[in-house]
Amino acid sequence: MDVHGRNSRLRIYIGGDKRHGDKPLYQAIVYKARQLQMAGATVVHGTLGFGRSTRLHTTSVVFSEDLPVVVEIVDTDDKIQEFMLLLASIDEIGLVTCDDVTVVLSPNRPVAK
Repeated sequence: MDVHGRNSRLRIYIGGDKRHGDKPLYQAIVYKARQLQMAGATVVHGTLGFGRSTRLHTTSVVFSEDLPVVVEIVDTDDKIQEFMLLLASIDEIGLVTCDDVTVVLSPNRPVAK
């Protein structure tokens, strides 16, 4: 991550039941990001959501396995763009967004006074 330059945040929206081989898809995405030495990734499990089907996915349904999951990755714009190319072939992904971010605090960047 470039603490003084342009960085991006990638958000990948998927269903919690989606798989990639023998792993949950969200886990496979994070492992690939780690393998590529990206700056960081976080998985957020949702309790309610809907996508293009407009069917609600919610924790109020007993044993619901298709809860919403968001994977967030922050890194340089170039590394995010490269990573997005890898995601293009995965049909189970619901939506991918990308936006510019400003790093305001990082172990590599002191807090501005």
